[in-house]
Amino acid sequence: MTMFTPEPMRSALPDYLRAPHPGTSDGYVVLPKSLMGAMPLAWQNALHQILAEFHQTFAHLDWPEYRVVPSRREKLVNLDEDQLAEAGYLVEIDVDGELVYRERTGRRIDNPEETEVLVSVLDPIPGEYRNANQDTPPRGFPAPPATAQAPWPRPTSPA
Repeated sequence: MTMFTPEPMRSALPDYLRAPHPGTSDGYVVLPKSLMGAMPLAWQNALHQILAEFHQTFAHLDWPEYRVVPSRREKLVNLDEDQLAEAGYLVEIDVDGELVYRERTGRRIDNPEETEVLVSVLDPIPGEYRNANQDTPPRGFPAPPATAQAPWPRPTSPA
């Protein structure tokens, strides 16, 4: 006779967080406040409860202050000198007249055409009121009924 042993309950969250999604990296998830505030009210209330419990549970930790910089991946060969410096690289011309890419430490980059780095960009996520006058809901949000007011904020008209 074999005994039935149910599998332990497993959270889908780790798998979800390992998959590539907008605003995620290996260690962090970034949620733009403007998009969170534009979610339907039921979503905002649910997220508020979850985040409040999260912060209460981990309030005892010595949290650093985070600096979030909108960035995108670019190949080294497509960067100007300022972008290279920001990413920690430099380019020089060797004795043969060839471009040589190096890390800040001096280490030569063998395949700059294939090497991608993060460079800062202007934030493409709308601010609290930028694009808020559009009638199209953000992707993934349910469209409001034709007679209802949209769940995302609308700017007030200047007088």
